[in-house]
Amino acid sequence: MKIRESGMPEESWWESFFDSAMILKQMQLTAACRDVVEFGCGYGTFTIPAARIISGRIFALDIEPEMIHITQAKAIREGLTNVVCAQRDFMHEGTGLPDHSLDYVMLFNILHAEQPEILLREAWRVLLPGGKLGIIHWNYDPSTPRGPSMAIRPRPEQCQAWAEMVGFQSRTKTFFDLPPYHFGLVFETPSFRRARRQEDP
Repeated sequence: MKIRESGMPEESWWESFFDSAMILKQMQLTAACRDVVEFGCGYGTFTIPAARIISGRIFALDIEPEMIHITQAKAIREGLTNVVCAQRDFMHEGTGLPDHSLDYVMLFNILHAEQPEILLREAWRVLLPGGKLGIIHWNYDPSTPRGPSMAIRPRPEQCQAWAEMVGFQSRTKTFFDLPPYHFGLVFETPSFRRARRQEDP
């Protein structure tokens, strides 16, 4: 199921809205992160710079085959072997990734979905104990040049409430202003899950 109001504009215009490398740094994506998943990779705007930062693989998922082809072609052109692209309806099918297997989940410009809790629960399922969830969305401001309608555009406090309802914990600094048009939030899964996992046979 395609996320409502999620059509992509022309690529160069879309990418002019972001300093992707700077945003990822603020959102605490580092080389200490091994495997990562991005829900809705689009043109690979964040996929490609993320692949250069992390020490493992990034699973780039999108329902649109064109977006998958574009992102895969960019990865090949730049010699990146750690980008795994897959066309997938993750709203209905999930990511298909194992439980507690990833260090970071990217939910960027996507929580205007009709049921955002589906995405957040799937993020919770695939993250390792102590893993991070990064949320980016358009500012709650009708003057932004792009973004979903105000009727469905989430405020930062809504995103925080949804994430905490699933079980995510706020970090010391949770909210980030990402000018000119976005905000970011970072959460993590409780580290006690790691202890339970280590006790498994």
